[in-house]
Amino acid sequence: MDKLKYERPYIKKLTAGAMNKFGSLSGPQPFKFIDNVPVKSLVEAYGSPLFVISEKQIRRNYRAAYRAFSTRYPKVQFAWSYKTNYLNAVCNIFHQEGSWAEVVSGFEYQKALGNGVPGNKIIFNGPGKSKKDLLLAIENNSLIHIDHLEELGLLLSLCDGLDHQPKVAIRVNMDTGVYPLWDRFGFNYENGEAWRAVVKIVNSGKLQLAGLHCHIGTYVQTTTAFGVAASKMAALAIKCNTELKQHIEYLDLGGGFPSTNTLKGAYLPGTDTMPTIDDFAEEITGTLIRAGFENDDLPLLILESGRLLIDDAGYLLGTVLANKRLSDGKLATIVDFGVNILFTSFWYDHQVSPADDYSPTIENTAIYGPLCMNIDMIRESINLPLLKAGDHVVVHKVGAYNMTQWMQFIALRPAIVLIDEQEQVHLIKAAESLEHIEANEHIPRHLK
Repeated sequence: MDKLKYERPYIKKLTAGAMNKFGSLSGPQPFKFIDNVPVKSLVEAYGSPLFVISEKQIRRNYRAAYRAFSTRYPKVQFAWSYKTNYLNAVCNIFHQEGSWAEVVSGFEYQKALGNGVPGNKIIFNGPGKSKKDLLLAIENNSLIHIDHLEELGLLLSLCDGLDHQPKVAIRVNMDTGVYPLWDRFGFNYENGEAWRAVVKIVNSGKLQLAGLHCHIGTYVQTTTAFGVAASKMAALAIKCNTELKQHIEYLDLGGGFPSTNTLKGAYLPGTDTMPTIDDFAEEITGTLIRAGFENDDLPLLILESGRLLIDDAGYLLGTVLANKRLSDGKLATIVDFGVNILFTSFWYDHQVSPADDYSPTIENTAIYGPLCMNIDMIRESINLPLLKAGDHVVVHKVGAYNMTQWMQFIALRPAIVLIDEQEQVHLIKAAESLEHIEANEHIPRHLK
């Protein structure tokens, strides 16, 4: 009888992890495929680090969100938030699904036009619109959301001599019970500033007040705040109709819905604690339906959700560079991506999964990026198997903001690929090169 093969004994650390309603959370599992495409093949073809976007997940998210609102309210329109992720390929997925464009700068406005969005389906938000921006928006019949009195004054002056009234809305800020208040933007509801702006617009005779807009914050974790916002917006719309005989066509409730990422310092994971899109839809639509509008006169409900629709459709693939022990004995793993391309690691405890088979030994680990800054921390503390140089890892739910707010600092920005619904891979943004970085540099003759 052959002897059994010798296996070296090992000690496995007990890591029960946080608890949820199903019991203890399991440890990390190898994450080898994204939409059935091997992680290893993606890295081999496009390099490391690498952003990967799932078209299938984007469409799934959008349809679920639209269904949540449209099954509860008769008139719903989404407008894709360009600042969340303005890669043209990403934007066009949303536009194919029926989404308008919501932009906050002349740069984003030009991108929306370039993506073929009709001017009257572009919502122009933001406090920094230039004269040139406003003229372009007027020319294209876009919905201009006014942020402050100076902008209103400039817009009124640009309307002299026009043969039509540009469609506008005002942004309204208010107390919804979420603090600190987002009162930097727009006109305040409680002190009457919003009403005075409305009166000035209507009395000018130069602008058509088509809507009212609010955006109460970001990553709002309570549905009741949106209920308060919807109630105050509806009251303002009804007051416009009764006192000024001004019909409000739409109410734009903005965005700010959270994804299921786990915020730093949270006791439980975001998947267990964040309200669902159905929860938000129930609160908002129920409030509007009960607000007192005539049954046939409900305003169009516009939503500008960004993060919720794309966060979990984005992944960041990376490679382990080295391991070391910190002065307190804690294991530190160094990877080839840092906060320059994953700045949301300042906000979230991102899930990080090994993409290769690994040993059963689990250890509490800090994950650092390659930058020469002590703040280049991806995770301060995470239970991971022992990874070796050359192993690949996958960071989850990185689709929002990282690809619009990344920086070229020390390392070049990586490529981005899209996996379509047929599981085919497309390069949608090439990795940067030195030529890209130096293209706009000019050296004075005396320094050559």
